[in-house]
Amino acid sequence: MNNKQLLAASILSAFAATGAQAQDLNISITNLTQGIHFTPLIVAAHNGDASMFSVATTASTELQAMAEGGDISGLDTMLMAASADIQANPGAGLLAPAANVETMLTTTDGNMYLSITAMMLPTNDGFVGLDSWAIPSEAGTYTIWLNAYDAGTEANDEMIVGGAGGAPGTPGIPAAPGGNGGTNGTGVSDSQFNTNIHIHRGALGDDDMAAGNSDLDNRVHRWLNPVAKVTVTVQ
Repeated sequence: MNNKQLLAASILSAFAATGAQAQDLNISITNLTQGIHFTPLIVAAHNGDASMFSVATTASTELQAMAEGGDISGLDTMLMAASADIQANPGAGLLAPAANVETMLTTTDGNMYLSITAMMLPTNDGFVGLDSWAIPSEAGTYTIWLNAYDAGTEANDEMIVGGAGGAPGTPGIPAAPGGNGGTNGTGVSDSQFNTNIHIHRGALGDDDMAAGNSDLDNRVHRWLNPVAKVTVTVQ
């Protein structure tokens, strides 16, 4: 190898080393809704081959477990297998309306995309999500607004049935964490027409907390997108 080739190889090696440097991310997540809680969040930096969810596709079993019952263990296992950098449950529990949680994430080589998700309660299979946001290489502070999605795996009956409702494939909402849900609803819908992941229609609800079609209160549990604000500081 001559001197020119050695120089070229040295330059390429330097660029490769730069691209492999870890990035430190400070991530702030704020629940923007009036009366919806987020179940434990999962935050991950991953490569281009991994994904927590993809709109207009069928939900994975891991995503279904999260969207129907708040169980992030399957997504955590899937991301670990993809060598992702993960913060699971950074808020140590539910994220209440108007509340905020901050977490740090150090990315490793190749993990250039950020994804975030959590179930929204009380919903049947609604979740807040960020899908494969390209992490900027330039230091700075970036703001992302997150929508609510429907996993398409369960009919939005809007009936609160207790913990059993969180099992995948079991109808009903597992809980209303704010303690402001109703009872004895007859059910808004008994079928799911769009079985792919899609933007959530929002909660319909009603104002009869002892009967009616829905166990959700239309004065509390309705929302408009976006439902969350994410601020990422790349250091």
